[in-house]
Amino acid sequence: MRVTHVNLARGFRGGERQTELLIRALAEEPRIHQQLVCREDSPMRKHLSDVPGLSLITANHQLGGHRCLGPTDLVHAHEAKGVHWAWLHHRLTGTPYVITRRVDTPVQDKALNRLCYRQAACRVAISRLIQTQLEARGWGSVERIPSAHAGLSADPEKTASWRAAYPGKFLVGHAGALVDRHKGQRVLLKAARRLAREAPEVHFLFLGDGADAQALRQESADLTNVEWLGFKENIADYIAGLDAFAFPSRNEGLGSVLLDVMQLEVPIIASRVGGIPDIIEHETTGLLFPSGDTDALADGLLRIKAEPHLRRRLCRQARERLEDYSPRAMAAAYMRLYQQLVDHRYQETSR
Repeated sequence: MRVTHVNLARGFRGGERQTELLIRALAEEPRIHQQLVCREDSPMRKHLSDVPGLSLITANHQLGGHRCLGPTDLVHAHEAKGVHWAWLHHRLTGTPYVITRRVDTPVQDKALNRLCYRQAACRVAISRLIQTQLEARGWGSVERIPSAHAGLSADPEKTASWRAAYPGKFLVGHAGALVDRHKGQRVLLKAARRLAREAPEVHFLFLGDGADAQALRQESADLTNVEWLGFKENIADYIAGLDAFAFPSRNEGLGSVLLDVMQLEVPIIASRVGGIPDIIEHETTGLLFPSGDTDALADGLLRIKAEPHLRRRLCRQARERLEDYSPRAMAAAYMRLYQQLVDHRYQETSR
């Protein structure tokens, strides 16, 4: 089976990481040959340079790369521009395509979007909320295949080394793009401001970079319990040293970084938005709080700090759920879907 993935994003965020995880997991399947259509400057080229048998096709926009593409049985679009690319390729060659929708904002009801989604062989949502949104459009049936954890591992010596700089501190971490309208870092900063008075031993570490980085640093300049660590290649070494992980997103397709935190056995408190409740079951695999509720977030952090048995229970139960979110499970689900669609096309053309 020949499958072509399309991801025309400029950067490398959650959707690109999931595309990478899927391609790597599928590379272990001997029945499949993969191609990736991406931008000339896409970070995915470097990330996937060691994947055996993967062919790379350059397309800097939706009109590019179609003539360079080798034979393919199926196209898989992983983001919005990739959807338009896949639809155009379908119009040019008749090749069926799959769309994976990863964000929890409804697809705009525009003529081109209606065409692209209706003519897709299948639509896939990564969470229940996104599935409900797509089904409400009435553009065709929707499958649900969740994202996967990245299989991160931490170096215990490196974790212990940086952690030693914070003796007596209860470390609360956050990792994500520093874009407040999406990730809600200002909610966490307000919680930090309150806890600076009530529990000064609680220290907040922010991992990542983004458009709001400078503004957020300036707004928190007077807080001695907040640090901005920036982007880290070895992020698992830092997450593994945390006492709690806070995820105050204002909107979230699924929040796959939470799966990595669960794997590293760090207790989680997250906002009850988007697809996050698919992963975090309140009081079972983590704690949930209403989006934007600073006091609920602060109270939850104080509870996690005060109750070691709660931390242990949440981590244990979260770890037990991870098998459903492994790259292998995600790849197997997509492989079954690919095979169904290719078999259906073969039956149609054989009539």
